[in-house]
Amino acid sequence: MALLEVKDLHVAYGAIRALHGISFHVNEGEVVSLIGANGAGKSTTLRTISGLLPASQGEVIYDGELVTAADASRVVKKGLIQVPEGRRIFAPLTVRENLEMGAFTRTDRAEVAASMDYVFQLFPRLKERLEQTGGTLSGGEQQMLAVGRALMSKPRLLLMDEPSMGLAPILVEEIFEIIGEISREGVTILLVEQNAHMALSVADRGYVLETGTIQLDGTADDLAADASVRAAYLGG
Repeated sequence: MALLEVKDLHVAYGAIRALHGISFHVNEGEVVSLIGANGAGKSTTLRTISGLLPASQGEVIYDGELVTAADASRVVKKGLIQVPEGRRIFAPLTVRENLEMGAFTRTDRAEVAASMDYVFQLFPRLKERLEQTGGTLSGGEQQMLAVGRALMSKPRLLLMDEPSMGLAPILVEEIFEIIGEISREGVTILLVEQNAHMALSVADRGYVLETGTIQLDGTADDLAADASVRAAYLGG
C-alpha cells in the first residue's frame, strides 16, 4: 500500500520550472531512492512534499490525505519528517537540546525518553557528547545528530536529503548502515542522494531524476544493472 503518492507535481522558482510533472509512490515499509545529478530537482521534491515549497500543480498524498497545501508543522505532526540537506542542526544548542527539539510536537514523555535511548543505541557518540554544542561537532557527528533529531519526532516516513554529503567514505558507510537499521525498525524512507551506489545499496526501488523529470524507475537491482545508470551515476 502506498504511504506516499506524488502525482503530476510541478514546482517553479519564479519563471524557472524546477519540476515538470513528476509522479512516483513510496509503499509503506520501503526504502525508495531518488538519484540524479546536482540540480536535477531532488531536494526540491523533498521540500515540496514536506510543505516547505508550494507546488504550482499536482498532488502530494500522504497516508491517504492530500497534503499538497498543508502547513509544514501539520505534516510533521502526521509523522512525515525530513532530514535536511546540509544537516541544519541548531549549532548553539547542545546535543541534548537538539534532540529535544526533534520531539517538540510530542507529549508522551516516557516514549520520548525511549526514543532518545534508541538514538543513543544507533549513535553512541551522541551520548558521549550530550552536553557539547552542535556547532563544535565534526561533520559526521552533525549528520548523526540531524538523523537523531529526526528520529526523535517518531517518523512514519523519513525524507533524507543527501545524508552522505561532505562525509569521509568510512562515515558514509556508517550512515548507510544506520539507514538500513532504521528501515528494519519499520520506518519508511525516501532517500535523495548523489552517491547512487550507496543509495541503491539500501533501497528496494528507485527513480532517476533528470532536469525535473523522472527518466527511469525500477527495482534497485535493475537500476544498478542498467547501462545508462551505470554510465551516468555508477562510474561505468
